[in-house]
Amino acid sequence: MAITINVGKVKAFRGKQIEDMKNLDVREFAKYLNSRERRTVLRSFSLIEKFIEKSRKDVAKGKMPKTQTREIPIVPVMLGWTIGVHNGKEYTQVKVVEEMLGHRLGEFAQTRRTVKHGAAGIGSTKSSTGAVK
Repeated sequence: MAITINVGKVKAFRGKQIEDMKNLDVREFAKYLNSRERRTVLRSFSLIEKFIEKSRKDVAKGKMPKTQTREIPIVPVMLGWTIGVHNGKEYTQVKVVEEMLGHRLGEFAQTRRTVKHGAAGIGSTKSSTGAVK
């Protein structure tokens, strides 16, 4: 998907330096994305702008911006932010770095966890039903 290349010590995204990307408007940034991501950014432009404005206010106050909207694409303005993304139960902190450009916020806040069971409980097997023979 999004490709970040190290050109010497300067980071670049699809041939354009990251520092230059931060100055781009969201619609101008969409020109550097693949067709599916570009279409998403252009269609949800107002949603992205609304989230960025709200987040800037939160960052200025020293708060972590939070969202339940997992489908927001990551744009260069968000680089360096730590965003709380809701995973269905709680807010997961996501630190936005260059490699995440073009991806969606929800990709970095997993909704499922690995199952870590302890011992089997009473009634889970035939021998642990508690019935006396």
